[in-house]
Amino acid sequence: MSEQKNKILFAVEQISQQMTDLARAIHAQPELSFAEHYASAALQAPLLAAGFTVSNSVAGLETAFRARLDTGKPGPHVALLAEYDALPDLGHACGHNLIGTASVAAAVALANSGTLQSGVLEVIGTPAEEEGGGKIIMADDGVFAGIDAVMMFHPREKNMMTRGALACVDATFKFYGKAAHAASAPHLGISALDAVIQTFVGINALRQFFTDDVRVHGIITDGGSATNIVPAYAEAKFLMRAATVAGLQTVRSKVFAAAQGAAAMSGARLEIEEGLTYAERNNNHALAGLFQSNIEQLGLVAHAAPERGGVGSSDIGNVSQVTAAIHPYLRIGDVIPHTPEFAAAAASDSGIEAMLNAARALAMTTFDLQDNDHLTTVRDEFIAWQSTDPQEN
Repeated sequence: MSEQKNKILFAVEQISQQMTDLARAIHAQPELSFAEHYASAALQAPLLAAGFTVSNSVAGLETAFRARLDTGKPGPHVALLAEYDALPDLGHACGHNLIGTASVAAAVALANSGTLQSGVLEVIGTPAEEEGGGKIIMADDGVFAGIDAVMMFHPREKNMMTRGALACVDATFKFYGKAAHAASAPHLGISALDAVIQTFVGINALRQFFTDDVRVHGIITDGGSATNIVPAYAEAKFLMRAATVAGLQTVRSKVFAAAQGAAAMSGARLEIEEGLTYAERNNNHALAGLFQSNIEQLGLVAHAAPERGGVGSSDIGNVSQVTAAIHPYLRIGDVIPHTPEFAAAAASDSGIEAMLNAARALAMTTFDLQDNDHLTTVRDEFIAWQSTDPQEN
C-alpha cells in the first residue's frame, strides 16, 4: 500500500461513523423515485462541508445534484455516482442508501486526505434508478459528456467486478372496453379485463420463441371494480429485457403485437405508454482491473460473475454508452435484492462494512487515474469499444 493510499484509508476511517450514520438515516427514511428530497440533501451536506461546489436540479430533475471539486490542474475528470431511491413497500431493498453514501464517503476522503492533486472530481446524484431512469434523462441531457470515467458500487451477495446487465423497457397497456351488467346483459359489454388476460396468454405463448437472454414479466394494475360489472377499463404493466437494445426491439415488437391482438379479439381499444429504454452495460475492464486491485489490497476476494443469467437492468448502462464506466458489486450477505432480507442487510453491520470498503476502493481507484498511463489505458479501451459496430457491443 502506497503512502498516498494509506492517507485515503485514514481519511475514510476518520469519517466512518459519520458515513455510517448517514447510510442508516437514509435507510430509515426511504423515498421513491424522483421524490428523494431527504436523501439528496443529506448526501450533499458532507460534500459542501468538504469544499465541493454543488448544483441542484440537474437535467431538470429536482432531486438530482452535481458536486464538483476542481484542483485547477490538468488531469482526469472522474465522476462517482450516487443512487438513493427506494422501492415501494420494501424500502432500501436494493441498498441504494449504501451506494450513495459510498460515493460521497470516497469523495470526501479524497478531499480531506489531500491526495487529489490533479483534474476534477464530481459526485453526481442520480435519482430514480428503480423507476424512471434518472441516469437516462441525465445522459440524454449531456450530463456525462466530457467525463473520463464514471464509477459506483452496488451491494450484492458476493464480490463481482464486471457483471453484465440487460437492456430493458417497460410498457403499460391500457384497455378501454364497455361496461354492462355481467349477468343480465353481458352481451352489451366489452371486457377490458379479457383483453388484459389475453395479452398475458399471448405473451406466454411467445416465450418458447424468445432467445435465452429474454425476460418478460408483468402485473395487472387494474382489473375492474366489481365482479358483476363487465370491466370497462383494465390495465397491465410489463417489463421487457434482452441482452442488447437491438434485441430488445424485437421483443418489444412481439409483445406489442400480442397486446394489439388481444384488443382486436376482445373489441377493446388499446393505448400504450412506453417508458425509457435502459441500455445494456458496457463494463470497462481496465477500470474494473484497477478497482479489483484495490479491493484485493483491502483483503477482499473478487469472484467471477455468472456466465449466463442472474442479471437485471440498470440505467448506468446508458452512461456506459457515453464514457468509461464500472458498476462492481460487494458482498453484504447471503441475500437477494428486492427482498425484505436485503433491505435488512442494507442497514446491517456487514452492509456498512461493504459500503466503507467500496468508499475506500472508489477513492483509491480515483487516485490511480491521476497516473496518465492508467487513464490512457481506460480511455483507449472505451474509444476502441465505441468504434465497433453497435451490433457487436
